[in-house]
Order: sequence, then C-alpha cells, then structure tokens
Amino acid sequence: MNGVMKGFFRFHLKLRNFGYSPSLNGHEKRKLGIFNLMNFFGLLIGVAIPIMGWSKGYFLSAFAWWVAFIPALISLTALICNSFRKYELARMCFFTLYPLLITWIYALKMDIGTDFFFIAFGVVSVFFLQSIYNIIFSFSLSMTCYFLAHAIWNDCEYKLETVNYSLYQSSHLLAIFFIFYGLFLIRNENVRHQLQILNKNRQLRRSNGKIQLQKKDLVELNYLKNKLFSVVAHDLRGPVHALHALFKNMQRYDLPGDEIKTLLPDVVKDISSTCGQMENLLHWVKSQMQEECVEPQVIEISKIITEVLQFLHLQVMAKRIHIRSRIEKPAYISGDKEMVNLVLRNLISNAIKFTPEEGTITLDAREESSYIEIFVEDTGVGIRPETLQQLIEDVHYTTPGTANESGTGLGLMLCKEFLSRNGGRLNIHSEPGKGSIFSFTLPKGIVNS
Repeated sequence: MNGVMKGFFRFHLKLRNFGYSPSLNGHEKRKLGIFNLMNFFGLLIGVAIPIMGWSKGYFLSAFAWWVAFIPALISLTALICNSFRKYELARMCFFTLYPLLITWIYALKMDIGTDFFFIAFGVVSVFFLQSIYNIIFSFSLSMTCYFLAHAIWNDCEYKLETVNYSLYQSSHLLAIFFIFYGLFLIRNENVRHQLQILNKNRQLRRSNGKIQLQKKDLVELNYLKNKLFSVVAHDLRGPVHALHALFKNMQRYDLPGDEIKTLLPDVVKDISSTCGQMENLLHWVKSQMQEECVEPQVIEISKIITEVLQFLHLQVMAKRIHIRSRIEKPAYISGDKEMVNLVLRNLISNAIKFTPEEGTITLDAREESSYIEIFVEDTGVGIRPETLQQLIEDVHYTTPGTANESGTGLGLMLCKEFLSRNGGRLNIHSEPGKGSIFSFTLPKGIVNS
C-alpha cells in the first residue's frame, strides 16, 4: 500500500512539474501545476466518458462519439504546448477551443448538457491567463458563446437529455465538478500566495529591524570614534609638548643633569599613560576593523602577572604602590595570551590609577571545577553606584586618576570584548571610599602531564 501511495505522489509531482522552466517564479509554477492537473483530468474524462458510453451500449451517432473525443484532444494539445514551454499559447488553446467546440455543438442543434462549462471557462481564465487582452478576449468569448447557445441555438433537434438521461446528468455533474475543482485550486493558490507574501513581509521587517540596529550601532560607533580620537588628540598634546619643551630647554640652556632628573619623572609618567592609551586605541581599532582570531593556549597565571607587572613597573614606582599576590600554587587558564595580557594590564593599570600613593593592590585567583577566577583588588577611591552602572552597561566613561592620570575609557570595553571571545566574563564590585574588586573568569587550562 505504501508503495502505491509513493508511486501516486511521484506521478502527481511529475504531472504538476510537466513543462516546468527555471525562469518561472513560485506563483507561476503553482499555476502551471494546477493547469496541468486540469488538462490531465480533461484528457482522462474526454477518453473515459465515450468509452464508458460505448461499453454500456448507449445509442449515439458516430458523429456524436467523435465530438465526445474532441475535449480530450484539446487537453492533449494544451499539455503538448506546455511541454514546449508555450504556456500562454496552451492556456489560450484551452480557453478558446473548449467554448468554440461547445458552441459548435449547439450550432449543430445538439444539446449535450454542457451549459455550465461556459461559465467555468470565463471565470477560470481570469486566473490563468497573463495578458489582460487575452483575459478580456477569453472571458468575452465564453460569455458570447453562452449567449449564442441559449438565445440563438436553443431549439435543439438532438437532446442528450431525451436520448440518454444518465449521461446528460453526468455531463452536468462533470461541469459542476470542474467549476468547483477549478475554483478550489484557485482559492488554495491564492491562500498560498498570500501566505508567501506575508512571510516575505515578515522577513523584510526582520531585515529592516537588523538594518536599523546596525545603523544605530554605526552611529554610536562613529560617535565613540570621534570622541575617542578627540580625547586621544588632547591627551597626546600634553606629553608631546612636555618632551618638546624638555629637549628645547636642554638644547637652548644646556641644562645640567640634576635639573633634567627632576623634570624626567613627570614626563615619564605622562608618556607611560599615553603609551597605555595608544595601545588600547590600536587594539580597539583592530578589533573593530576585523574579527581578530583567537589563538587559545594554556597559560600559567603567575607568569603572565609577572610580565604585566614588569611592564607597569614605572607606574607602580611613581605612586609607590604596594603589590601583593595571594596566588600560592600554579593555576592554568585557557585563552589567547595577548588578549589575557591586555586584560590584566588594563585592570592593574586602572587599579594603580585610582589608588592613592602608598596604597595596596592585591592579586588573587580562585579555582573552580571548569574555570578560574582572577581578582584585582585595590584600596582606591572606589566607584559611585551610578558610575558603576554605566560601566556595567558599556557606556563610554572615563575619569581622571588620583594623580590626575588621564584615560580614554577604552580599557574596560576591550576587557569585556576580549574576555567574551575567550569564553570568560568580567565582574565589578566597588564602594566609594572602600576600593574596588575587578575579577574575570576564563576556562581552566588542561596541562599535559
């Protein structure tokens, strides 16, 4: 039984796609399928009815039997035109030859009970034909033929109703079925077409929503870019002018070494801060221009903290900050070394920035089942609740440090982005006047023994 059903569905699909061209859109393809089904049933019925009448011994003339086969020939002609992809010609043949055939039969004073077909052809042609001129012609032809059959040639000498009443009734039922089936298929196709349009509208709305979000992101990114570059330009001017003034004075006044040494700490502090800003800016530009590839590797935390502290040594010494580490045993994380280095560098640099002289920064790590959390705790000024909320919501924000150190606000943004790419997250806990704790998680690294 399953094999029969599968065979039926395969045949049904082939019949609907008979004469299909890739140039047809979905709507035209479905119309072709319906038209093929109508002609296939017309072909079957045009052959079956005469054969059934002949097998049951119905008394009809040879001419009447020949006329009975003509509908099958018309449907066959339409299918042949479709096979050559002459779709409009096939439909014109169907909606022109059928009404003319039936009218010709009535002109021969023969009533075979096909009145309803005129209405069917006129209505269905509106759906199938593409050219408005063909639609007007076909509909007008069907209605003209209907008028001729009922007003001019209504006094028929041969009436199928009197010769064979059951065949006459079958002809009417067939016409009614044809009208119903044609309208049913058209109704289903219109529903499908409307659903397709609604689906496309939903897709367009979703696409438009994405475009609007992207446009908003671009506007915000452009605003942030302009703000960042204005801040960087302003902050670069100070160190560059300081260096320029130092070297100019050294050249003009031949400054002694002791006086130069007294000027260098401030210049070095400004340059160190500027280097950090420039590095953050370059990393941010790189991350915005391309999706930076993450190259995860197993990293021992203490080693990378040592590298970061060496890099920040001058900042630590300038403010006489005490650095303490509570990491007593090796702990391994998995992540991109350069990104993790930048995250640690920014967090420790921020802690130095907001911790007063002689303050303390404590580094710690806690190991969990699948990740390790690294802590940077300071005894600095802390963060106000409204400022903390801005940091959590990624609002661009920056404040000067305890020694008026400048910044661009890029550091935490980069930390969040790089941690996200490495499967981690950033956490912030702070109270005004009680210091801050910045921590981040990263997947635990697997060390091969």
